[in-house]
Amino acid sequence: MSAAISRFAPRLLDWHDQFGRHQLPWQHPRSPYRVWLSEIMLQQTQVAVATDYFLRFVAALPDLPALARAPLDQVLALWSGLGYYARARNLHSAARLCMAKHSGVLPDRMDALLELPGIGRSTAGAILALAHDVPAPILDGNAKRLLCRVFAIEGWPGTSAVEKQLWALSEKLLPRARLATYTQALMDLGATVCTRANPACGRCPLQDSCRAHAQGRTTTLPTPRPGKPLPQREAHMLVIKDAKARVLLQQRPPAGLWASLWSLPELPDRAQALAWFQDRFDDDPAGAVHMAPFLHGFSHYRLSIHPILITISGTRHRMTDRNDLRWMRRDDLPVLGLPAPVRKLLQEPSE
Repeated sequence: MSAAISRFAPRLLDWHDQFGRHQLPWQHPRSPYRVWLSEIMLQQTQVAVATDYFLRFVAALPDLPALARAPLDQVLALWSGLGYYARARNLHSAARLCMAKHSGVLPDRMDALLELPGIGRSTAGAILALAHDVPAPILDGNAKRLLCRVFAIEGWPGTSAVEKQLWALSEKLLPRARLATYTQALMDLGATVCTRANPACGRCPLQDSCRAHAQGRTTTLPTPRPGKPLPQREAHMLVIKDAKARVLLQQRPPAGLWASLWSLPELPDRAQALAWFQDRFDDDPAGAVHMAPFLHGFSHYRLSIHPILITISGTRHRMTDRNDLRWMRRDDLPVLGLPAPVRKLLQEPSE
């Protein structure tokens, strides 16, 4: 293994000089804020999807003080569609902490970075290496897959024992110089060559030292997560429209699924949904239209969404804007953070 370790970084750097990704938007210019934002976006999102979101985000909020000053609704609206919205809320909270405790800049120490919400060891390592060129290892999904294959690491990488082994290995592999380039190369090789499915082993600079390739195990390493069927939950959402063609939105609680996003009034079943409507409006929900249900997948379960369309015929009703309820026109929806399935539902013709 010692020979494979000594050759790892030099080969990776040579490969990246010729074949790596050099025109990603967060690389020009490369600043701690832009690296941090891109790393948070890329935690659960591919580069091809994250790029447009990144460009819109930095156009609206170009630096950390701008992010800290922005209302959470604006941050969530810019994030809307990327999913895993805790990432956006943590970004906002971390920016405000930086203003309060770090003179408005992102800290350049591992311990200080780890104290900020949403920043774990791998993200902190990426910020330090990419933005400051210091020796800090990373262990994102691409790095885990690459290391598990090259060094034939057994076991699901999500377990603490395997992760500990991978961290120790990633420390040993760090070169003495060009840390930013090395870190980017590690990400790039995993994302573009050593992919989850159909890795392009013929283009890999580590092919002759890769144990998984030698053993014909690139399809079985890394060891997959133990599978189990995803549970399914039900949600009945009220699509309430008034005579002005506005739709009633309700802000989600500050914790839990879609925390703080604006969504549709949601109840566990049809009867409770119609009762919620009757409690708040003069109109009878007899004309409610049950739209086609659809599924939305999360990492741990599937949500079966049952939309109920109710059009209020009159102009008078008891429901007015309040802290958690708001009437909105379709053209004004982009200014709010909406869950992806709700945004899609409201953009489609419903009548």
